[in-house]
Amino acid sequence: MRRLLTIAVAAAPLWLAACSPQQQDQFARDAARSAITPVVAERFPGVPLQPAIDCLIDNASAAQIRALAIDSVTGPTENTAQIVTDIASQPETLTCLANRGLPVLLTGL
Repeated sequence: MRRLLTIAVAAAPLWLAACSPQQQDQFARDAARSAITPVVAERFPGVPLQPAIDCLIDNASAAQIRALAIDSVTGPTENTAQIVTDIASQPETLTCLANRGLPVLLTGL
């Protein structure tokens, strides 16, 4: 299984090179979303996941999206949680969360 994962990670750049920039961005965002979902679910039980994750992904930098996408391959780590906390602490993210009615998440930061 580990060997298959290694092959998949090694082949990903070749596969992504054939995609448009928009497809590459969407692929990375989807992968990042899968990495942060368990972190948000664990740290903020009862919070509506989809709106919270949308705010986090929409306010993440390209570097954060890439790091989270990599974490989606190996599984969430403490680094994943730190990136989520960093994104959630940004004023734009806090505004998004407040506009989506997620005060439980805001008080947990």
